[in-house]
Amino acid sequence: MIRTADRLKTVEEYYFSKKLREVRGLIAKGRPIINMGIGSPDLAPSKDVVKSIQQSIMDVGAHQYQSYQGLPEFRESIAEFYASKFGVIADPNTEILPLMGSKEGIMHISMAFLNPGDEVLIPNPGYPTYTSVTKLVGAVPRQYDLYAENGWFPDLEKLQKQDLSKVKLMWVSYPHMPTGATASKIQLQQLVQFAKANHILLVNDNPYSFVLNNDPISILDVPEAKETALELNSLSKTFNMAGWRVGMVLGNAAHINAILKVKSNMDSGMFYGIQKGAIAALASGQDWFNALDEVYTARRELMFALVDKLNCTYDRNAVGMFIWAKLPTGVQDSEEFIDNVLADKDVFIAPGTIFGSNGEGYIRFSLCVKEAKIKEALDRF
Repeated sequence: MIRTADRLKTVEEYYFSKKLREVRGLIAKGRPIINMGIGSPDLAPSKDVVKSIQQSIMDVGAHQYQSYQGLPEFRESIAEFYASKFGVIADPNTEILPLMGSKEGIMHISMAFLNPGDEVLIPNPGYPTYTSVTKLVGAVPRQYDLYAENGWFPDLEKLQKQDLSKVKLMWVSYPHMPTGATASKIQLQQLVQFAKANHILLVNDNPYSFVLNNDPISILDVPEAKETALELNSLSKTFNMAGWRVGMVLGNAAHINAILKVKSNMDSGMFYGIQKGAIAALASGQDWFNALDEVYTARRELMFALVDKLNCTYDRNAVGMFIWAKLPTGVQDSEEFIDNVLADKDVFIAPGTIFGSNGEGYIRFSLCVKEAKIKEALDRF
């Protein structure tokens, strides 16, 4: 038998890959499972976006290899979007790189900047892919704690007292996944100052800014942030295009060029039609964002009622498409709790532990569930 690479010994299969296989097995046996665990938008992109990709596939050259940097008009649309929504000015020729989803950007950035043995600061709780990708490239994950009492923001003074000499990169995510916590511009400034002082590449993963959030913010809006920071973004949640795999990374020209060196050896460009659809999405007016929030607001109110039935507590001011809920007093084991709910009520909820040890005692509900299904879940309780 051919032996696998040693790097595979450092990572496990993604939790949702395993758990959803189990859930699909239960559904195949006739169980009426309601999946509230994963943030895969169930809504459709706008009609303009769908029309754009339909029309574009007849364009000359639509089916040829595309530029590794994406269509110039796509990069320009990203620049216009960032200028309009965040007040951030980015050169579409040198400071913007389209990605096939921001998840691939996590790998590309890690491959571009990390050597074996370099350390990476990773939020706990946080997106599990930060840790797995760090291990896959031979770097060393080093978790920093986030707690509710500190607004799920790192204690930078405590971090500064540690030996950071081997730290090369730091992942942050505001609005935060999975908690929905936001960071103020002052807090983002503190992060940038911390990164500059310690010669750390700071990466803000920012796909949730436009879901139930009245104050979208980019870390690149902080003065001089481009010297030390990158930002990932995605069309998956904002424009219901998760399966299209469209994302982007922004930063200074030197950092973007380093990522391009990796990316150009990993794929052969994004499909032309998808880029055209993305251009249409980024041009969406305020009505699109209002309509999206209207749907998620209605779902969230119903989901709050469900979380109340479970005697969990939560922050009503959190943003994004999840509800991060603390288990009832005296209940600590998140995975046991959600397994019991799955067995008794045929409702799947994500345990907080998949996002790190500080997720113990919490569970996460996704708003990517239609109102009728949330009401059905309420009836089951």
